[in-house]
Amino acid sequence: MSVPNEAISFNSRRSLARVWLALPFAGLLAAVACAEDDQGNADGDGAAGSPGQSGAPASDQGGDGGSGLTGQGGLAGDPAAGGRGETAGAGGVDTDKNVSRPEELPFEQEKLEQLTLPAGFVINVYRSGLGQARMLGIHGEHVYVTQPMEGNVLRLVDDDQDGVAESEEVVASGLPMIHGIAFHEDFVYLADVKHVYRATVAADGSFAAAPVALLDDLPDGGQHPLRTLGIGPDALLYVSVGSDCDACVETNPEHATILRSPLAGAPAAGRTIFAKGLRNTIGFGWHPVTEALWGMDHGSDFRGDDLPPEELNAIEIDGDYGWPYCYADRQPDPIIQDPPDETKAEYCAKTLPPVLLNQAHEAPIGLVFYQGGSFPERYVDGAFIALHGSWNRDPATGYEVAFIPFVDGEPQTIEPFVTGFLASDAKSTFGRPAGINVAADGSLLFTDDSNGIVYRVQYE
Repeated sequence: MSVPNEAISFNSRRSLARVWLALPFAGLLAAVACAEDDQGNADGDGAAGSPGQSGAPASDQGGDGGSGLTGQGGLAGDPAAGGRGETAGAGGVDTDKNVSRPEELPFEQEKLEQLTLPAGFVINVYRSGLGQARMLGIHGEHVYVTQPMEGNVLRLVDDDQDGVAESEEVVASGLPMIHGIAFHEDFVYLADVKHVYRATVAADGSFAAAPVALLDDLPDGGQHPLRTLGIGPDALLYVSVGSDCDACVETNPEHATILRSPLAGAPAAGRTIFAKGLRNTIGFGWHPVTEALWGMDHGSDFRGDDLPPEELNAIEIDGDYGWPYCYADRQPDPIIQDPPDETKAEYCAKTLPPVLLNQAHEAPIGLVFYQGGSFPERYVDGAFIALHGSWNRDPATGYEVAFIPFVDGEPQTIEPFVTGFLASDAKSTFGRPAGINVAADGSLLFTDDSNGIVYRVQYE
């Protein structure tokens, strides 16, 4: 459906120039279900404040918070949604305990007419029935999608090139929690919680052999088990590793980072931490002209409907982006304790600030810079982001695709591009955008991992 640009003007909830967030489930069951919502650990055994953990595995509510933090046990015995402690612990802060997830409705063809795009753009279903369709990979004319819950990588087949895939084929299987996908020359790189795999891509798009592990010692998953990866302009491998908690001091320095490694793989001693203080930067990519690395980071939960804002960061080598002590423009997080030997304010002053801020809890997942040849000029070298949508904000927010125009290599704002999945009353949704990429014909593809659909956007 195509509508005038005026139909997608900003509304009041976008008062913070937009950014993203991703929400991977905490705990094993939630990880297998593979939503990205930043949720407490499963079965009521959630992270709590210092000291130690407090939770109530057998209870219908979370445990009390520890000193300095509000507790985050399971909520109402629901293993898929992290709750919070019923009261703040000694010295803690009593935070908003809102959990508000829109009802997820099945897709029906007539719902396509509810989607709104800028004038001249049209959208269609590229392929449906794909289960838990997550990240998208493009290699020449071939389109791939990962299925973390099913443990598969699929190739989507559009032999007649009419913009609708007629079938799909499994090109890799037996890879539980497989998520990230990237290509370099004739190799595909795949990531699950602990591994990065590589396989050769044949001319027909199949994988010539089963993927072989290059890395097998990535940090444990914890709250954010879904790994994404990319190949930089330096021909090195970059892997995003989220935090293993909502807000805590990590014991493993590789959590809440982007790691860098040779493409051939290397043990932990042979790779480096490229940047840290990134709570969960699922979507990242390099600007096509400047080759600068950009990524959207997720803020911590349980600070309210509008805090902390999500961040678009220019990610630099050895950069520290502040988590868990800081959010927004290097503001100290009032809930977490001070770091050793200094105050939060002193620590935050030494970190790198975000370039753009966006509404909290919108859950950015995939990010891609547009280098296709079929969109208008203003979209070239800009970034598209898939916003998976909130689970702990009332009213709900996200559930759309956004666009960031870049001018002279700098981002200008975050604006809506595909909207309408979320009902006007924010009580229901029929789509949760996740992966996003640009096909060889210049069209934009993105996944909905709730209904197993890949959508295609083209300019006419």
